[in-house]
Amino acid sequence: MKFLRKLILSAFFISTLSLVGTSANAACKARLGDFDWSSANIHTAISAFILEKGYGCKVTVTKGSTTPIMAAHYDGQLDVITEVWYDNIVANYEPHVAAGTIKNIGVNTPDSQQAFYVDKTTADKYNLKSVEDMKDPKIAALFKDPENPSKGRMTSCISGWTCYTVNLVKQKEYGLDALYTNFDPGSGGALDAAIAGAFAKKKPIFTYYWAPTGLMGKVDLVRLTEPKWSKKCWDDMSAVVEKIKAEGPEAYTKSCASEYRDMALTKSVLTKWAAAHPAETKFLSQYSIPTATVNKMLAFYEDESDGDMELTAKEYLKNESAWTKWVPADVAKKVKAAL
Repeated sequence: MKFLRKLILSAFFISTLSLVGTSANAACKARLGDFDWSSANIHTAISAFILEKGYGCKVTVTKGSTTPIMAAHYDGQLDVITEVWYDNIVANYEPHVAAGTIKNIGVNTPDSQQAFYVDKTTADKYNLKSVEDMKDPKIAALFKDPENPSKGRMTSCISGWTCYTVNLVKQKEYGLDALYTNFDPGSGGALDAAIAGAFAKKKPIFTYYWAPTGLMGKVDLVRLTEPKWSKKCWDDMSAVVEKIKAEGPEAYTKSCASEYRDMALTKSVLTKWAAAHPAETKFLSQYSIPTATVNKMLAFYEDESDGDMELTAKEYLKNESAWTKWVPADVAKKVKAAL
């Protein structure tokens, strides 16, 4: 099992970026885990800049999908995760909290959303308001999957993201799996492109999506209602999700499904790292950016930075003042000097 975990990690890690400044303090080493979507990248970039320039840390950033990055965090290979979608990984996350190896250090972004959506034009034309409305073969035909024309396509999460498996289970529980594929677009960028492309071509799209994102301010999607979230239902479903992730789709057993809960995104650290780095942990605990500001930074990243995440982090640090309250005055002075 240990060998398999290491193999998974090596197969899925996208890249490791070293952010080492000349002022790096050897006593402070911070290994940040990052993901393959933009909101997480922004938080990681801002945190890394402050840790390096303000605290003199030697910072490394490792990017990948949810499963390998969180596995590395649980294994003690990554010290800090700046954006945790807690509800999606609760079944795996909580046992490590209970064991005392990691800890939640508070809210990163106070409001996030995940849901199934349909473009507004199609939703209005066919009066599509809930997942139940999608269970008509004539409706499914509107979203025909070009790779499997006998079914409609629901553009889903990336297979390395836990939400891909959550959506797989949801489709089965809702009875949508007979009518729609759970299509993996391959990357967060490809998911955005599929949605933006459908709007550009004025074609129907049925998709999973989330906020905060820059794209949400550019397209008009209608959120489909689902059964109301409940802890018991979500916990039962999460157990099945984790079983499928470990053993494959054939491990599915009937459980329950509900809407994603709108939730605050959080941050996580290794308990040992937090004990050894109290000042840095205090900064990370106080780090929190409103959803509207995250959306603004995502729009800057997509439209003005030419895909440069460090430039986006600097844009935030230059033009916002909230971050100066997260750190002591001497740290803020060093960060400003580095800008």
